[in-house]
Amino acid sequence: MIEDRRLMSQIRHRRLGLAALAWIALAGAGEPRAVVTPVDPLTVQDDDFARHRDPAEWKGLKVSRIEFREERAAWRLWRIESGRKGPLWFVPHDSENGGFEAALVAVRKYGGSVVAVDAGVVPAADGTRMNRAVDYGRPIDPNRNFDDALPFYARTVLAGRGWPIIALHTNSPGFASDESTCNQSDPVGRGVISIRFCDDTLTPSPSRARAWPWDDDDSVAFATYRTGQPMSSAYCRDQMVAMDFNVVQERVVTSDGSLSNYSVLRGIDYLNFETQDRGLSPEGLAEMRDRLMYMIDHALAACAPGVKAARRR
Repeated sequence: MIEDRRLMSQIRHRRLGLAALAWIALAGAGEPRAVVTPVDPLTVQDDDFARHRDPAEWKGLKVSRIEFREERAAWRLWRIESGRKGPLWFVPHDSENGGFEAALVAVRKYGGSVVAVDAGVVPAADGTRMNRAVDYGRPIDPNRNFDDALPFYARTVLAGRGWPIIALHTNSPGFASDESTCNQSDPVGRGVISIRFCDDTLTPSPSRARAWPWDDDDSVAFATYRTGQPMSSAYCRDQMVAMDFNVVQERVVTSDGSLSNYSVLRGIDYLNFETQDRGLSPEGLAEMRDRLMYMIDHALAACAPGVKAARRR
């Protein structure tokens, strides 16, 4: 009977490919287990890795593929390890290419490790935002899956967690002005990632000088704090405001499933840097990378002076 059920499960998941079936069977019906496989980054068939085929970019780094199932979803993560203490660089969305570009530079410069979510666990979905490898229901946002009811996902992402956690995102220009309590005369866009958006949980502190990289409304740093505490309790908030960042101060009441909420409710130092998506051209990728690296360099210098840049050889 058990074997029959396992066979039916494999048939249902045939769309995930033969490689996925092997580790689906390993997971069994009990506690999820991850299959960790060392890989050669120069041969990984993935859009992010395909942009980086120069061996020099991977010198001193170890890369692993991490695969597991939890509840209704199959997951694939890439872990890139420097072998040095440093931050955990988290790239939750496979579509946010600028985040991967910056993470690869940052892990070489500051150490720590990168965890990047791969939507390509469903081959046709590689490079997309959501995880579509689900048994039923809607695709899952990897940055809304930090849930106490799904502990293995968070535990796997944060395994061997460095300090601080730094999440790297890109976003579309504009914001949902019809949902904002300020700047409502702006054109109606999507989402809340803009220094011009505000509501009862998001309070913007715009850059005064508007110098690069704060010369667009979609390049922002998030500083997250618990309700009932002052904004200044958010990790690195005061320093970033003093450095004239675009800072969005996020008040957390109950978790929305994001890593920012998960972290602040557990007292974990966390930063989230965002910049506008500028496409896949070499110029666009470089612009996103450089804006995010500016935020990283200045925030670490001010708030984590113990995280040292590697010496140039």
